[in-house]
Amino acid sequence: MCCYPTKVLLVVVGFLSAVAAAAHWDHAVDLDENYRLLWSLSQQDITFEVQARTSGYVGLGFSTDGTIYGADIIIGWVENGQVHFQDRHFKQNSNGEPHVDSSQDYVLLLGYENATHTVLRFRRKLDTCDTAQDVPITNDTIRIIYMYHNSEPRNGSQAMGTLPDPTEAFKDSVPIFLTQRVNQVPIELDSRTRTIELKNKDVPIPQTDDNLRWCTMFKLDQFVRKHHVIRYEPVIESRSNIPHLRHIVLYECQGSTPELEIMSREFGRSCMEAEKELLTCNSIVAAWSRGSEGFTYPLEAGYPLDSYQARFYMMETHYTGFQSNSVDLTPRVDNSGLRLYYTTTLRKHDAGVLSVGMQPNWRHIIPPGQDRVLSEGHCIEECTQRAFPRPGINIFAVMMQTNGMGRQIRFRQVRSREELTPIAHDGNVDANYQEYRRLHTPVKALPGDRLIAECTYDSTGRKQIALGGYSSRDETCLVLSLYYPRQKELTSCHSIPSLPTVLRAVGINELAAGTNPIRIASPAEIAGMTLEERLLTYDWRVNFNDFQYVVRKGAFKPLCWSARNTPIPGTDNVDAYAPNLTKIWRPMATCSFSGGASSAHGTMAGGSSYSVNRFVTERDISLDRPPEDDDDRWNVIEGAARSKSIRSSAPSASLASGVTLAVAVSRLVLFVIFLNTVRLL
Repeated sequence: MCCYPTKVLLVVVGFLSAVAAAAHWDHAVDLDENYRLLWSLSQQDITFEVQARTSGYVGLGFSTDGTIYGADIIIGWVENGQVHFQDRHFKQNSNGEPHVDSSQDYVLLLGYENATHTVLRFRRKLDTCDTAQDVPITNDTIRIIYMYHNSEPRNGSQAMGTLPDPTEAFKDSVPIFLTQRVNQVPIELDSRTRTIELKNKDVPIPQTDDNLRWCTMFKLDQFVRKHHVIRYEPVIESRSNIPHLRHIVLYECQGSTPELEIMSREFGRSCMEAEKELLTCNSIVAAWSRGSEGFTYPLEAGYPLDSYQARFYMMETHYTGFQSNSVDLTPRVDNSGLRLYYTTTLRKHDAGVLSVGMQPNWRHIIPPGQDRVLSEGHCIEECTQRAFPRPGINIFAVMMQTNGMGRQIRFRQVRSREELTPIAHDGNVDANYQEYRRLHTPVKALPGDRLIAECTYDSTGRKQIALGGYSSRDETCLVLSLYYPRQKELTSCHSIPSLPTVLRAVGINELAAGTNPIRIASPAEIAGMTLEERLLTYDWRVNFNDFQYVVRKGAFKPLCWSARNTPIPGTDNVDAYAPNLTKIWRPMATCSFSGGASSAHGTMAGGSSYSVNRFVTERDISLDRPPEDDDDRWNVIEGAARSKSIRSSAPSASLASGVTLAVAVSRLVLFVIFLNTVRLL
């Protein structure tokens, strides 16, 4: 019994060493060829590791709009074995250099540099409650801003003006959904799991700052019996091409036409030349955006590959050209694409795609000059009642889409006139960021439920209306949901305001029959004016509230279509209305928005709470380099250089909200020693 505390202490020390030396990451992305970001979530905390090819300073920040103004950022570097790590922020009128926060809300866990890279590992609360200087990390899209420079401040300086060339160090902003709770680690291949790569062929990257949407058709007729896609991920030809890749989307095409056959024999073409083919290729199978890792299906379901059901698939790749200030203008081509993992061992369910939202049509009108315009696309009760199986469908992932003016999307669910918790919500959407997001747990949608895609737009930058449509110049409001079990009755469930509703919303009583262009018959004061002229000259500033009320409360046409592009019988001539809800869902406030205080927080003038943590750069714990069997999948550090690495760590109890693991284990050790002492007495 005399050795019991010693044994416990040895176990605890070994456990702490293992925790400190190794880390498993749920997510990893390359932001460019020199910067890798890894992260994992645990309860209300998020832990990051930055691996940057530099011996100078690095930065990782969070922005709501992609600019530095008001952004939250950490700056760190290693100087003579000493790690310097600072929680900073950019002011709204920033000149490019971030200021050190008065409250240090990030915990440094590990820092080192070697011959090629600087590595920092750190943790923060998803919501630090530092409303003045930190950006909360929520289920919304956030813009990652990242920096690195070959030089560093000397002697750990915090003074303004000592950070070398911050404008030059700033590289880019990348939209990312950080709070994906589902591990996206690549699947291990076995005898029944195979891969197929769908790649572009020598696509020239634009030499100017123009954009290019490139469409490549693939004919997959080798799947003579059904297989299940269980994961997809990007295949990036060169990491130096990453900044030019905006997104890659794979569509399943309906039917088999001569146009699809011809295009499948080509190496691809500009999507502007493939508009007709795009209309038949409208079901998104896979979507990758810069900052995404890929997508893994739940164990219950897989996406069916079956040549008898669909043989043609179109891949759309969106490229951005070289920036005007770019130094390297060497002509480049790209051969990137997608890798699909598929298996011959079928999952229990086929996965399907259901599109909910506004039908892309001119009757979807976004008035100009407004900071908040709401559009709602309804999948009505009659459609889900006819299409969904009696046990319902299980929605396990969503992709939410708007174009340039979109700011928020909410995927709402109504059952028996009661609004349930939204299936998904993004309060900070980015039109250029398209990916499926796995829900933490699948959401059951029953026959008779109403599903609503609610989009909020900001049109303050426009002087003319925007209309719904398929091109990037038009607006859209769509939610694509992955679900199981797959049903074939309903693939798109949209709505559009009825023509009488739209006319009434813009003050038109009647149109003149047989006119081209369409002219107005009444009221008298605008009779003879064309419909287009009315829309373009309407006083939206004065009449906006009335317009918004009429289109939201007026009649709309439900458009419930099957995979064969035919309407569900009984739904094509229905006038529907917004539901009269008896129960409305309201979001719960968090401390960033409610000023939720705790006993550890102070109080500023006016009663709002704040949290202040001391500023530290001193080293608290030194760690040996990691074991040689560390998982190199997460590491871009050259193996030869790793043996020369210098590691240091600065976790501080006063920096963390709550008791750290080390403190908890220390208390356990003391308690065991105390028990043993009592026993000896």
